[in-house]
Amino acid sequence: MSLKKLGLATILSLAALPALAQPTQTIRIAATPGPHAQILEAVKPIAAKKGLDIKIVEFSDYVVPNTALAGGDIEANSFQNQPYLDNQVADRGYKIESVGLTVNFPIGIYSKKHKSLEALPNGATISIPNDPTNGGRALILLQDKGLIKLKEGTGYKPTPLDVTDNPKKIKFVEIEAAQGPRVLADVDAAVINTNYATSGGLDPVKDPIARENPKGPYVNIIAVRSEDKNKPWVKTLVESYHTPEVKAFIEEKFKGSVLTSW
Repeated sequence: MSLKKLGLATILSLAALPALAQPTQTIRIAATPGPHAQILEAVKPIAAKKGLDIKIVEFSDYVVPNTALAGGDIEANSFQNQPYLDNQVADRGYKIESVGLTVNFPIGIYSKKHKSLEALPNGATISIPNDPTNGGRALILLQDKGLIKLKEGTGYKPTPLDVTDNPKKIKFVEIEAAQGPRVLADVDAAVINTNYATSGGLDPVKDPIARENPKGPYVNIIAVRSEDKNKPWVKTLVESYHTPEVKAFIEEKFKGSVLTSW
């Protein structure tokens, strides 16, 4: 065989080999149990094809994921909306930023004792999350449904002290957001975030006696440290999340209880 033919044969044999695997980068991303973590499981194989190995770390509250991110224990989190992050940044000085929108979980009012808001008795007890953003979100929902009125200018973070009109003399019980399903039998109604409702065995579409309008500022986000926001893996993570495959998974799995942002 001539050198010319040998060179051609070598080139052809190399072309037949599979492409060299791209180096894999591993990131740890925090999520709350339920839909956020389940969606990330659907993102994992897509990201893996792009050279990004996702390790999901579950936290059962809304405080630790940002603490862990700011401290460098994880590289990203996916569990919160922008008003919540803004509040955390203002209160704690975190250098954390949103890099992509994910999904919206319309918050709901649930009751095991009453079939409608109109059936709530005078002096009813309603549990709401005790963190400023979700507690405020709950009170805004109760105002939108006509149960209370809030002081003007409170923005997205009203508290029970900002209630200016309360015809039914509702008593508010402030609890950790994750406890909503557990206290449901002990209160007249509970305002519960969708992810905790789902993990607590509730149907976020069929079970609420009232539900938030899905449009608004409460779309969830992927957050990273400010110093990392322009790194290539961040773009890969967001692109892997914003795929038709993940959208189809969400629509099939959650059947309207979780709404995509893309």
